[in-house]
Amino acid sequence: MPSDLALFLRQLIRRPQQVVALSPSSADLARAMTDGLGPDTGRIAELGAGTGKLTRALLDRGIPPANLTLFELNPDFCDHLRLTFPGVAVLNMGAETLGTSLAPGLGAVVSGLPLLSMPNAVQHAILTGAFTLLRPGAPFIQFTYGPRPPIAEQVRIDLGLIAQRGEKVWGNLPPARVYHFTRAAI
Repeated sequence: MPSDLALFLRQLIRRPQQVVALSPSSADLARAMTDGLGPDTGRIAELGAGTGKLTRALLDRGIPPANLTLFELNPDFCDHLRLTFPGVAVLNMGAETLGTSLAPGLGAVVSGLPLLSMPNAVQHAILTGAFTLLRPGAPFIQFTYGPRPPIAEQVRIDLGLIAQRGEKVWGNLPPARVYHFTRAAI
């Protein structure tokens, strides 16, 4: 089996429209993204699982494999994820299908998607699906490389999302910041 980096680079060349990062997420970023999650979190959906760096961190936090569902468009990444993480559900589907693919009651959604590079309508569809399934108060966790929150301002306003800015992860290439989004009480 190729290394995560070799698989990532091969897919970056073969499918640049699906792999928009310059390098896989670091272990430091994966730890920051999964901080506060654990066996009591319940079911979790991971969007844009890639080579599984965040998946590994979630499992290392004690999330049972049966409580983890991965959404990944790239079929080669899906094959790699299925081989690497037995017992984890891997769906070769886009994140915009999240809201109709799982039962409500998620304890968290962890996203490695480049949301800001997507049109607002796609962001809106993904976030609407996520918050349809998330328990009240449960987070949508996303990172960004830039100085702004990683969800378009209009989408945040439309959906009543509250952004909590997390730590800056210097040990990632490029450095990244983690955000937790929750929905304002209605």
